[in-house]
Amino acid sequence: HLAESGGGSVQTGGSLTLSCEVRGYVSGIHCLGWFRQGLGKGREAVAAIDSDESTMYADSVKGRFTISQDIPNNTLYLEMSDLKPEDSAIYYCAAGLRGGWDVDDFDMWGQGAQVTVSS
Repeated sequence: HLAESGGGSVQTGGSLTLSCEVRGYVSGIHCLGWFRQGLGKGREAVAAIDSDESTMYADSVKGRFTISQDIPNNTLYLEMSDLKPEDSAIYYCAAGLRGGWDVDDFDMWGQGAQVTVSS
């Protein structure tokens, strides 16, 4: 079970931090990630972190977004800064049991949090 929080509306250049509480089968998780789906678009990977702390970022968010995890509290974060209108989307956290960074590599999904960036 994954539960996102922290979505909202900001103006261009603003910042938001998303949180995702991971509950249940935590010990078997190999990778945690953030994905987003804009209106009329497919779901795309934003950032991911695996069990050895390796991270991946989409080119469009490098230098602006930071993924991190609080392991004792089973919480995943996505710090977003210098937000742009094209970052507007529903953001999902996800957990993968097998490894890999693609959408199909993730087995558990949160319900999503809306992020809206106005110009």
